[in-house]
Amino acid sequence: MSFSRISPLKSLAALLLVAATAREARTQQLLVPMDDRQTNALKSYGLVFNALRDGNKADWLLNYRGGAFLLPDAPDIRKRATLDGITFEPITNAGVAALKSEIASSNMDMVSLERAPKIAIYKPLKSPPWDDAVTLALKYAGIEFTSMYDEEVVNGDLGKVDWLHLHHEDFTGQLNKLYLGFRDTPWFIEQRESQLATARKLGMANIPTLKKNVAEKMRQFVERGGFLFAMCGATETLALAIAAHQTDIAGSFADNTPVDEAADQKLDWERSFGFRGVHLEPSPFVNSMSDIDGHQVNVPGRRQPLGQFSLFSFSAKFDPVATMLVQNHRNVIPDFYGVTTSFTKSTLKQGVSILAQEEGAPWVKYVHGDYGKGSWTFLGGHDPEDPQHNIGAAPTDLSLHPNSPGYRLILNNVLFPAAKKKPLKT
Repeated sequence: MSFSRISPLKSLAALLLVAATAREARTQQLLVPMDDRQTNALKSYGLVFNALRDGNKADWLLNYRGGAFLLPDAPDIRKRATLDGITFEPITNAGVAALKSEIASSNMDMVSLERAPKIAIYKPLKSPPWDDAVTLALKYAGIEFTSMYDEEVVNGDLGKVDWLHLHHEDFTGQLNKLYLGFRDTPWFIEQRESQLATARKLGMANIPTLKKNVAEKMRQFVERGGFLFAMCGATETLALAIAAHQTDIAGSFADNTPVDEAADQKLDWERSFGFRGVHLEPSPFVNSMSDIDGHQVNVPGRRQPLGQFSLFSFSAKFDPVATMLVQNHRNVIPDFYGVTTSFTKSTLKQGVSILAQEEGAPWVKYVHGDYGKGSWTFLGGHDPEDPQHNIGAAPTDLSLHPNSPGYRLILNNVLFPAAKKKPLKT
């Protein structure tokens, strides 16, 4: 009887081939879907953000499964996803290769996310009796941020961050005209006196002067390359304060004095992020700032009803910026009020990217643009899951809305600056 013998070299080669095949088949990455299969979309953003913060890389799959994410298959990432109730799917190297091929041949794209941006929220140390949807979103998702207010901004602290959020603040110095209904409430008096004390500490005569200087610092922040995301009244009043910076128009906001009839002509809209030809509200006793806002929620004779807004569909390969900002599992979203709810089309500068609008309406909901080396994004309204959101209302419990499409728009903006390189202008 004879036996065939296998040479040691052939045996070793066979073993190496088996090992290589096993490695190729082994799970290498985690796919985090963002379509209806996802059980907690909002915490998924936190999962990605914290993976980046810990030194990992990630990919954002634009227009694929609601804007899915691809993460390393690391024990700490799996653990966090499991604890937060996030749906994830292991995917092999071969699966990733097939996915890349699918993306390359369709209206999708893969954007590399390199590092977690340093985030700041502009808010007072002691907040008035309303919440901020972005603060709620960041806390729920587990995304770290720092808070800063007027003194820190004037003293240059914006140079320490990449991304800044503004919400309900009134940069004209009229304190959202809340004196019309709340002038005698302790919280309003405390807010007014605190801001006046800060103005005087910084050598400024009044709150309007303080706020227009803060607005100018924010304009410079974006011009130097910062990312600014604003909602609610901050969108409109920041625009007004920036346009008024080189004139004395901001002074007319002090002491509730009427706005000069010629005030509109004194505003310099060349400096504005995205507006032009705006008409100021002349009366200090009408709770509106200008004609930027189409809904005029606080003026009973002008107030417009809420509808729903639709997100635009963009080409991921040709408009990656706009595509990132509208990633969602819903294209139509119920509208929600804010001090500024919408942006009248006639006041938008040419070249502003409209990201969402109400069909047939003279206003839009969500806009974006470049400015200098940076960019800005404005989303009208106060809280996507509380359409009315009156002063003193309880904060929204996001555990009841883990897949909120409106809150997803907020968190798209948080990850936007993490992109490997600044995408092409939309």
